[in-house]
Amino acid sequence: MKIRVAELNVEIFNRYPLCEQLCKEYLASFERADITVSVDEAEIVREVENAKEPVTEAEAEFACIYRNIAKKLPDFDAFVFHAAVLTHNGAAYAFSAPSGTGKSTHVRLWQQEFGCAVQILNGDKPILRFLDGTLYAFGTPWCGKEHQSRNTNAPLAALSFLERAEHNQLSRISDEEAVRRLYHQILMPGEDEKNLYFLDLLDRMLQTVPVYLLKCNMLPEAAHVALAGMHKES
Repeated sequence: MKIRVAELNVEIFNRYPLCEQLCKEYLASFERADITVSVDEAEIVREVENAKEPVTEAEAEFACIYRNIAKKLPDFDAFVFHAAVLTHNGAAYAFSAPSGTGKSTHVRLWQQEFGCAVQILNGDKPILRFLDGTLYAFGTPWCGKEHQSRNTNAPLAALSFLERAEHNQLSRISDEEAVRRLYHQILMPGEDEKNLYFLDLLDRMLQTVPVYLLKCNMLPEAAHVALAGMHKES
């Protein structure tokens, strides 16, 4: 199977048809692959055994494929980031938080409040990639249980970490605090040399994109507070 994602040609040697079904919007034809991945039986078994919720072998293969792609992305100035990304009038905004914090609810508030000006780019695992000095967010087939993704991209205007709170407040955070939070939402390549370059990518990201902490409730005002603050500085 061949797909094109984040402007990269990726050839996947998959066993199960589920992979092709979920990647149908990204299928492509090309002669040369930038990235080639496969998953062996042992990886699939480990994924099934270690999953927090019951998964089929086909679902486990799909997860392993993305993990193997992610390990090769730093070679192309790119990485996977666990976040929901939406676009508003052409600019991308990323929201990251541990599962259950309310990312999906916050994204729905943006859709509710801003209507057709908002599109969901990816609901769970977008790829962030530097192209010509600009950091773009890309949709991917790996997009969470709700399968919310679009095969497109937009420049990342801002990133916000979410925390539940009674009142809505958006504030910039330091690079040190941003790195601490980022480590919980990224996949390191696992090789020393690539890890060093990966850290350089994160540093470039922090120099390029403003990072915030959004303390928010689940009321419509939260979306307005977030957009007003992030749009002002982006």
